[in-house]
This record gives sequence, structure tokens and C-alpha cells, in this order.
Amino acid sequence: MASGLEALRVLLVDDNKHMRAIITTVLRSLGVHDLRQAHDGAEALETLKTWPADVAFVDFRMSPVDGVEFTQQVRTAPDSRNPYLPIIMITGYAERHRVCEARDAGVTEFVVKPLTARALIERLNAVIYHPRPFVRTRSYFGPCRRRIDDVAYIGPERRTANLRPAFEL
Repeated sequence: MASGLEALRVLLVDDNKHMRAIITTVLRSLGVHDLRQAHDGAEALETLKTWPADVAFVDFRMSPVDGVEFTQQVRTAPDSRNPYLPIIMITGYAERHRVCEARDAGVTEFVVKPLTARALIERLNAVIYHPRPFVRTRSYFGPCRRRIDDVAYIGPERRTANLRPAFEL
């Protein structure tokens, strides 16, 4: 059964060989044939220099280069071949500050372990069929962090009514 993902080039970066095997099994069941693996972010960055991935699944915590640093390098390094690469972060660390750290690095999607095939498929579909536009500011480059497109948007002050003071006197 063809899923439309047969031509997809996927880079899988995780220091745990069992997690790589699980994710590989899910991706192969979806029809993904062109899949490369790396043990850490440094190896993955080297892979991207010679092989153009369409999407990357990256673990949060690895050494010497973790998933956050990998993402920052892909997004902002002068020699990055594809700063728009969809990056799906996979992690067992779901604390808010870690999610924010990954988001601020430019991660496209986030999956928390223990992962399910459904969660992987949903995130993969999101980055392929519903890609978010990219934003570049002085301090950030990556997918737009806003998840909702407001059809009533009429200008840059649209959120004024929703603003609350950081503190009240």
C-alpha cells in the first residue's frame, strides 16, 4: 500500500539504538525507504553536508551535540545546506522549560516518549502536509511559533486586547 512517503528522505538521530529501531520500523511501515541514522548531532550534521534530508527526527539529549544544538546549527550555521529542514524533536523530557528550549532553537514539532506510532505519524504529517511558515528575527529563526491562523487578523496590533500586564501594582 503506497502512502505517498516513498520518496521521503529521513534522517534519524538518536543515541539509543533501540529507539532508532522502533522509529525505523514505524517509518518503514509507512513506506519510507531512504532513511539514514546518526548516533548524535555531530554525526547528523556531517551527514547533512552530503545527503539532503527532507525531515529529521532528533533526540533531545545526546552527546557531544544534543538535539537543541543540532537544531540551532541547522537553522543558523552559515554553511547549513537546508535551514528550513523540518525537525521533529523526540524526548523523554517534557518539562515546560525543555519544550521551550527546543521551540526557541527552531524545532518544528515535538514528540514525548514513550512515543507511539500514531504520534510519529501525526507529527510527520504535520510537517509535510501542513508546514508552518518560517520567521526570522534578530534572536530567532525557525517555524512560526503561532499555531492558530487568525482569519480576523487586521494588523500588527491584533493582540493588544489580549495583553495582560506582567504584574499589577
